[in-house]
Amino acid sequence: MLEVWRETARRYALLPLRIFLGVTFIYAGLDKLTSNTFFTDSANGSLVQILHGSHDQAAIPAMIDLALKAPHGFGYAIALGELAAGLGTLFGVLGRVAATGGALISLSLWLTVSWSTTPYYYGNDLVYLMAWLPLVLAGAPYLSLDALLHKRRAASVGVPGGTSGGISGGTSGDASDDAVRTAAGSAGAAGPADPVRSERTG
Repeated sequence: MLEVWRETARRYALLPLRIFLGVTFIYAGLDKLTSNTFFTDSANGSLVQILHGSHDQAAIPAMIDLALKAPHGFGYAIALGELAAGLGTLFGVLGRVAATGGALISLSLWLTVSWSTTPYYYGNDLVYLMAWLPLVLAGAPYLSLDALLHKRRAASVGVPGGTSGGISGGTSGDASDDAVRTAAGSAGAAGPADPVRSERTG
């Protein structure tokens, strides 16, 4: 029983991080898009004021200069990027791509807006960047649309274990890949299949 619990905990270890980052970036994107001040240049806390205030302390001031050439376009790109990264991460759609997008947004904000924060661990963008990296490496192999699509592809080619996993958990994409390799190796070692034996074991 304890071993089952440990295996379940290991399998879903990144799920809380996925939920947190997904919900947070969805909220951040919607908050910018619906804000009364973010795209109003003269308002306190607007994007233009934030960029001007961060210019001299940024690690790469040229990035802010580029953003100031079209601040509203840059703001919409950030907001829509956050929304896309959040949705993709929360629902597990192109999980690694979504996590990479979130990491790049966090990296760009860390190098510009929050670079001057001292001590460095007070800056939230660096923390978000580090939080994205495990999802960049692992993707969303469980409780995700990616896993569901992988399961269906595996089932369509008759891969053992291809009917489990997906949104309800079970076999992940990596496990299905292992099953494909194992099945291929077994078929090569055993030679031609015996129809009678296959029918009995099926």
